Amino acid sequence: MRVAVVLVHGLWMRGWEMALLRHRLRERGFACHRFHYASVRRSPAANARALHAYLQTLDAELIHLVGHSLGGIVLLHLFQQQPLQRPGRVLMLATPLVGSVVARRIYAHVLLRPLLGRSVRRGLLGGAPAWGRGRALGMIAGTRGVGSGALLVGGLEDPHDGVVAVSETRSPSVAVHLQVPCSHLGMLYSAPVAEAVCRFLRDGEF
Repeated sequence: MRVAVVLVHGLWMRGWEMALLRHRLRERGFACHRFHYASVRRSPAANARALHAYLQTLDAELIHLVGHSLGGIVLLHLFQQQPLQRPGRVLMLATPLVGSVVARRIYAHVLLRPLLGRSVRRGLLGGAPAWGRGRALGMIAGTRGVGSGALLVGGLEDPHDGVVAVSETRSPSVAVHLQVPCSHLGMLYSAPVAEAVCRFLRDGEF
């Protein structure tokens, strides 16, 4: 069976930040693909439509999806718009499922608001689609509180990864949840996180 893994990056990124994770997954036999989208200029819903079109180009019978932060919100929109995707597991890394306190505080400052652009539309401020019941959802959340969010706005609920609080990654729809001692960006470079991603993609558990 032909299997593909698609990595979906977060806000202000281009996907190269996930290169080491992609390399580690490839070393373990996964055919990995990078999906790049305009995280600020386009809404999560618009980016989900582009992701759906991209997935149609892949020659694979099984497609696993891994979304980091805002990338996970794009996946929520994808499955609301097009729930009949090819089989595969869905894993999110530090995705604020009900919105981000850091994003709300940035948005409250008029001069900083353009930094978020259209990512706030049913996205980082909340209002993203709920996860459907068609397939299990996995989540990895970081607990090392070092990052831009903690530095810029502070006041994050403990534990957190410096940008997203662990509580923001929890939902009854998350079937499997794992906490790791990593920062928001650091989890993309962590060997133990890569191992956890592999275990989930293969077995549906950590």
